[in-house]
Amino acid sequence: MKTTLKSWATPLAIGAFTISGVTGLLLFFDIEIGLVEPAHKWLSWLLLGGILFHAVSNRKSFAGYFANKAGIGIIGAAVLVTIISLLPIFGEGEEGHGKENTGKAAVQAMEASSVETVALVLKVTPEELAAKLEKEGIVVENPSMTISEIARKNGKEERTVLGSLLGNPGKGGERDRDGDDDEH
Repeated sequence: MKTTLKSWATPLAIGAFTISGVTGLLLFFDIEIGLVEPAHKWLSWLLLGGILFHAVSNRKSFAGYFANKAGIGIIGAAVLVTIISLLPIFGEGEEGHGKENTGKAAVQAMEASSVETVALVLKVTPEELAAKLEKEGIVVENPSMTISEIARKNGKEERTVLGSLLGNPGKGGERDRDGDDDEH
């Protein structure tokens, strides 16, 4: 079994690393074409499995890394970075130090607001906003409808409708994101 495990564990780890590395780089640069995001999220399980099988099939060599200072230092640094990345100290998650991410909260508040309310915020008339949406093929039955209701009735995402109102049609309001959204 050891020979069989060794014969496919390393190729699995290399193949899965290739998928994870390429899709991770694309996501880093906000290039989300095709199935990049779901492939990165779901196929990362292959990477974990490949590395686990690779470590098991090479356990003697793997154990040797714990015998030298450089190996312990590199593995220890990686574990430390992993632990720090899980702490909500930088406010990047849904909640940071008990405070909701303000940008995400603002978008959610706008999506739950009526066209009339959004018009007040944007300092335009509700009719102007309705006309703007109609240019995008989005029907507004009345200005008291919320952005979420309009999106649902038109088969669109809330972000797309809100983006059309904010002047970035079809992009969901994502101007220059700088990594503010979606966790990879």
